[in-house]
Amino acid sequence: MQYFLTRLQQEVADQTKRILETSTTPVVQLSNPKVGSDVAIPCFAFAKEKGQNPQQLAAKVAEQFEHEAVAKAEATGGFVNLWLKPEALVQTFADDLLHAQDENLSFGTYKEGEGKTVITEFPSPNVAKPFGVGHMRSANQGWATYKLMKAMGYEVIRDSHLGDWGTPFGKWATGFTKFSSEEKLAKQGVYELVRVYIKMTAEMKYEAEHGKHELADEVQNWLVRLEKGDPEATSLSKRFLELSLEHIHHIQDRLKITLDEELGESFYVPMAKKMIPELLEKGIAEQNDDGTVIVPLDEYGIKTPVLLQKRNGAVLYATTDMATVKYRWERWQPAKVLYFVGGEQQFHFKQIFAFADKLGYDQSEYQHIQHGLIDQLNDDGTRSKMSSRKGAVLLEELFDKAEARARAIVVENGSADVSDDDIKKIAMGAIKFTDFAADRRTGILFDWNRMFNVQGFSGPYIQYAGVRINAILKKLGHVSDLPFDGTYLWEAEKELLMHLHTYPQVVKDAADSYEPHKVAQFAYELARILNRYYEETSITNSEANLQRKRLWLLGHIQQIHEHALDLLGIEVPGKM
Repeated sequence: MQYFLTRLQQEVADQTKRILETSTTPVVQLSNPKVGSDVAIPCFAFAKEKGQNPQQLAAKVAEQFEHEAVAKAEATGGFVNLWLKPEALVQTFADDLLHAQDENLSFGTYKEGEGKTVITEFPSPNVAKPFGVGHMRSANQGWATYKLMKAMGYEVIRDSHLGDWGTPFGKWATGFTKFSSEEKLAKQGVYELVRVYIKMTAEMKYEAEHGKHELADEVQNWLVRLEKGDPEATSLSKRFLELSLEHIHHIQDRLKITLDEELGESFYVPMAKKMIPELLEKGIAEQNDDGTVIVPLDEYGIKTPVLLQKRNGAVLYATTDMATVKYRWERWQPAKVLYFVGGEQQFHFKQIFAFADKLGYDQSEYQHIQHGLIDQLNDDGTRSKMSSRKGAVLLEELFDKAEARARAIVVENGSADVSDDDIKKIAMGAIKFTDFAADRRTGILFDWNRMFNVQGFSGPYIQYAGVRINAILKKLGHVSDLPFDGTYLWEAEKELLMHLHTYPQVVKDAADSYEPHKVAQFAYELARILNRYYEETSITNSEANLQRKRLWLLGHIQQIHEHALDLLGIEVPGKM
């Protein structure tokens, strides 16, 4: 489906080309709000070709330009500025709503990905460790991109690739047998395992500093036993996994995240071990004298080869990752595979994607959707990485702290009838919107005061816009059909209508670039424009016919607002 603003930009570009008699397609962009117009055409690119200055070319276009949706065209500073008719904006908005409905689409969604599958890999936590803040961004960004891919029409598989293999298991197994017990494990669960892991790390560091390696050898021994199917190692691995999954699922429930697949590295180990002799036979892999197996990637400009097998025969992350690529291709033939992991894994994925290409799995598009770290604002105003010594580091603690903040603000504002469920929505809205407040590649800052500022760029601010819309519609009622009678020119609603028309392109841009923050920016701007509209325009006190028009528009604003927040995994509370 092609929405009005996209059609308009194409029609404006085509007419500009005809007027200037050029084969170069002009850029047609939304105007800078300071200019006051709605659409602008820069003419600088044609100056050399036509031997005229940009202002002369812009004047020529403005003089001859005609379009049924355009009220005025002016040339200023080498730009052609266009003002759109409010009545045209409302009619085309109504038309787009109808066309979307006819195609079984929500306004702002597409069928571009129909018949194709995308795999989104998130949040992919490690087992036997509490769900940490570090995996929150993977969870939030992964969920929002899953929603964006669905909005583009793709079939999407949500796959959490659990870290349940490798050196950490050896540490947990060794540490559990030396420093813990079934009683402690039963009482503390995953938190006992993290205590054991921290103690083992410290003990191994002390051992290494004194030239010893008994613990390190035992860690490796547990890994080999697990790979060979040793009953005790297998039993411990299963026990750790059960405790971890119980905790992981609890956190994911609080995040309102559901998954289609939840396969750990251990699932792929047998496939990975089977791949190694096949790759050696084909000459893709090479075995060194010490027994290690590598895959050179020189032809991809990567000097460091992929290590597939250690000297003791154990496989590595790269081996199981390639088995995962193979498994997914054979099962789903995905058009895209998106990995939501921090930027520190960039080189690893560069190797894996090159390896996938070398093995012939280049039919899929592989993307490492990296994100920045999480910092917090300290009491003294400094910024530091979030840590257990300086504040919440476990997601459980972070959620509890956010809910306590939300509850305190509700009490302070005298809103005694706000339910616990709504408080949870406010808290989670504040956390998630902070994640989407800027480009995912940048770090984010947990400034608790700013996060809950209902007058600023925050989750509660955009949630309150939804609460207010719902309250008005509950009081005055929804209007399903637009009452056109030609007596109202929609001037007061023009800014709202223009912003609503940008939504389909915002969704597409966010999906194409895997940047949900663009949707967050749209939602914030919609809330801001709505607040100004309420200040200048009365819906409650409008005469009946005018009120029906405004309620019709407000009903669709509600749908688009909630759709945008749903893409971000943010819910609108009943009350705030």
